[in-house]
Amino acid sequence: MKLSLLIAVCCTVALAANAQVNVTQEHNDPSRDGVYIDPAFTVSAAGLLTRDLNFNGTISGNVYAQPLYIEGGPNGPMIIAVTESNNVYALDATTGLPIWSRTDIGPPVPTTPCGGFNPTGITGTPVVDLTSRRLFFDALINGSPTKHFIYSLNVDTGVTTPGGWPVDLNATVIYNGIPFISLAQEQRGGLALVNGIVYSSYGYVGDCGNYHGWVVGVDINNPTNVHGWATTAMGGGIWGHGGVASDGTNMFVVTGNTFNTGGNWMGGEAIIRLQAGPTWTGQPTDYWAPTNWFSLDNSDTDLGGVSATIVDVPGATPSQLVLALGKDSNAYLLNRNNLGGIPGTPYQANVGGTNRGISAVTYHTSQGTYIGFHNDAGTVRAYKITPTNPPTITFGWSQSQNGRGSPWVTTTDGTNNMIVWYAATTGSGDQRLHAYDGDTGAIIYAGGGTNELMTGTRQWNTGMVARGRIYFGTDNRVYAFRLPAGTPTPTATASPTATATATATATSTATSTATATSTPTSTPTATATATATATSTATPIVTPTPTATATASGSPTATPRPIPTPRPHTTPRPRPSPPPRPTV
Repeated sequence: MKLSLLIAVCCTVALAANAQVNVTQEHNDPSRDGVYIDPAFTVSAAGLLTRDLNFNGTISGNVYAQPLYIEGGPNGPMIIAVTESNNVYALDATTGLPIWSRTDIGPPVPTTPCGGFNPTGITGTPVVDLTSRRLFFDALINGSPTKHFIYSLNVDTGVTTPGGWPVDLNATVIYNGIPFISLAQEQRGGLALVNGIVYSSYGYVGDCGNYHGWVVGVDINNPTNVHGWATTAMGGGIWGHGGVASDGTNMFVVTGNTFNTGGNWMGGEAIIRLQAGPTWTGQPTDYWAPTNWFSLDNSDTDLGGVSATIVDVPGATPSQLVLALGKDSNAYLLNRNNLGGIPGTPYQANVGGTNRGISAVTYHTSQGTYIGFHNDAGTVRAYKITPTNPPTITFGWSQSQNGRGSPWVTTTDGTNNMIVWYAATTGSGDQRLHAYDGDTGAIIYAGGGTNELMTGTRQWNTGMVARGRIYFGTDNRVYAFRLPAGTPTPTATASPTATATATATATSTATSTATATSTPTSTPTATATATATATSTATPIVTPTPTATATASGSPTATPRPIPTPRPHTTPRPRPSPPPRPTV
């Protein structure tokens, strides 16, 4: 018995030591919980984090997307980064030098109206399918007409997948007679991959033009099999950084304000549950909107200010929830198995401050289940969800910190050493990393010294953790931060499969309320032609079929310090309102 137990333990240790660590999507899991398990990130070690000055990380273009981390390929661990210049990079995870790059996807749109990104190319965080080792992303390509394409590249080489890729959304997507028109749509949120279908969400930053809230699904093994769902009304954009969330079966998105509805609800200001495809039943079980949705429409106070987050609360009734955070300063938890239509049964609380554009986090400690976020009132906040019937939302902690970013979480084992991280992005923040105790909010890391200052950070972006390091994407660079020399570096634990793990409950205390108003900007103007052919220079052609790949300097394959990391767990836009309200 003792011998067999010893053999079993040794086998388990060997499996853990050899386990790959991969961060394949926004916030590390389809649930968008934002939790990374890495035994090296103790509280004491995290407080001594420094920038890795030996990591190069040079790329070209503005960055709103989270980097990804992929192991198991011929070139060693890689960082995947994408930019608004429609450039895609695979960087050596230790040196930051390029393994391959694609700079030939096609020209981005140089300027977009209504407060859009300039230029606009690849905005949302890509997703990787490890089984086929393919990278999926949406690129907006300038041309006549401008078009959104969904690409599939070999993650190890950058070569475009043959046989129908990239997918032209203008040519393939329609819902209930509503065509997908790329010029009217911006893609902001992270892509999701659920049971062989890659999902991408759309809206528009400035509430101008004839846009809709869209979710498009493409079968990764048959790219001619394309489906879409859209809000019936104009507007209703899906623009949170996290994009599409999933519990492993259904997809969840949160929509913004709609126009010209005449008081008839047509998909806006709502949590929407979609089945595979995506398909939508239209039944009350598959949507929820607050009774004051029309008032929210008229004041541009989007319910969909923050992308959906899957929250599980053992002991609560109901225990399987989905979270939305609105520009109305409220947090809403709904039973995700029965959203309840209008009015449904929301578990809600005022959580102080306008919430827009970000991804939230959810995590468990020995003290309970939390949700965390950063709001426009300049605070990082956490609220506890009680395991009761019904669940309630109660205040946890708050720390002042300007900037606009999406937090993420590290933990040594899923419960202990829970640390909430935040990058204070944009000119209003200090462009440094910050870390807080997940239970108390006590400051663990205050941004470091001169070397730890980042430049070119963009709003709503979030960091990523792998093998004892934090990676963060900014304009023209990916930064790497590491724990101090001598920190124990245990080998990585096996990456769990994606399932949501947050507990929650609702009612609450709240402090400070703030509302966001948007400032309109110009109206959209169209231009476009798009398609990428793969070679080092962009050569848009009428039919997008990029195949070549620009392979850049190979880099040293030094494997990073063996430290365990992520377990896959289970966005915004300055929303200016239309100059006048858009007409149908």
